[in-house]
Amino acid sequence: MTEVAVGALAEIDDPGCREFSIGDGDWPLRGFVVRLDEEIYAYENICMHVGHRLNWQPDRFLTRDKSAIICASHGAMYKIESGLCFAGPCPGKKLRSLEVRVRNGEVYVTGGQPQ
Repeated sequence: MTEVAVGALAEIDDPGCREFSIGDGDWPLRGFVVRLDEEIYAYENICMHVGHRLNWQPDRFLTRDKSAIICASHGAMYKIESGLCFAGPCPGKKLRSLEVRVRNGEVYVTGGQPQ
């Protein structure tokens, strides 16, 4: 398992997201953090519907009103707080969460490269 610094909490919009990668080579673990109020959540950047990335543009994972995570391809919508899909093609499935913490104002995520 590897820990990476994602950036300063103060630099992430509220609500807002920031992407990160863990590992090198062709298959790093790609993920993102979501800030909502003073809470921070981290997920792998994999849609539970078809297994590809959720976003088409950097750091863009939220609906227009910023109330949920959305897959840009097929519109699956996930709750920010739990990663649970509540609308779209994969209701009941959950995004894979990652360990996240804030230390001294910096956001850190722990994870491993996919197998």
